[in-house]
Amino acid sequence: MARDPKTGSELPGRLIVVEGVDGSGKSTQIYLLKRWLEMEGYRVYFSEWNSAAIVRPAVKRGKKKMLLTPLTFSLIHAIDFSDRYERQILPLLQAGYIVLCDRYIYTAFARDTTRGCNPGWVRELYSFAAIPDIAFYFKLPLEVAIERILIGRTNLKYHEAGMDMNLAADPLESFKLFQKMIVDKYDAMISEFNFQVIKATDTIENQQQIVRDIVVTTIPFERFRSKSRRHGNE
Repeated sequence: MARDPKTGSELPGRLIVVEGVDGSGKSTQIYLLKRWLEMEGYRVYFSEWNSAAIVRPAVKRGKKKMLLTPLTFSLIHAIDFSDRYERQILPLLQAGYIVLCDRYIYTAFARDTTRGCNPGWVRELYSFAAIPDIAFYFKLPLEVAIERILIGRTNLKYHEAGMDMNLAADPLESFKLFQKMIVDKYDAMISEFNFQVIKATDTIENQQQIVRDIVVTTIPFERFRSKSRRHGNE
């Protein structure tokens, strides 16, 4: 059961997050999980990385004008997360919802430290956040991830390719180096945070079945059903 780090108290809800490099299919899997839970009558809320309305315009403007240093990049995403956490994630956990997050604090742990931020500083920055009940990590060979991302794409975005890190002059080469560094960060967190590793090269159907099986064996589902479902008034 997730706990509120500020109070140490157990939260009535459950927190499930997905992590992985771009192209890993994590967003597809958490969407399928969300739809399944909703169809089964459970109280579900979904949140995704870098989506707070008050922060997103600043992120877009900063990227467009090349204003973001590694430190400001880290801080601005922390502001986005803290806004969503305080306004949405935590209140709904307190209200007994199953909260699903497409990326969580581990994205910052991987990306910000790859950009050179101090690992201890980054973790302290997010120390207010509850530890998830389940953290899925969709592990994918780097070459497959790159192939998936480049399908139908004519170019890579500047920050997406890690061009701000001066890894390579060529955007594609920079992207490969940047993503490899991020994968290494994720892999190093598997044991520390008890990631549930999902083989992202498996079929979508098989991955989703594994995800559901893990969720079912971890969460006492009946308490999260909507009142109408609990009383059989469908």
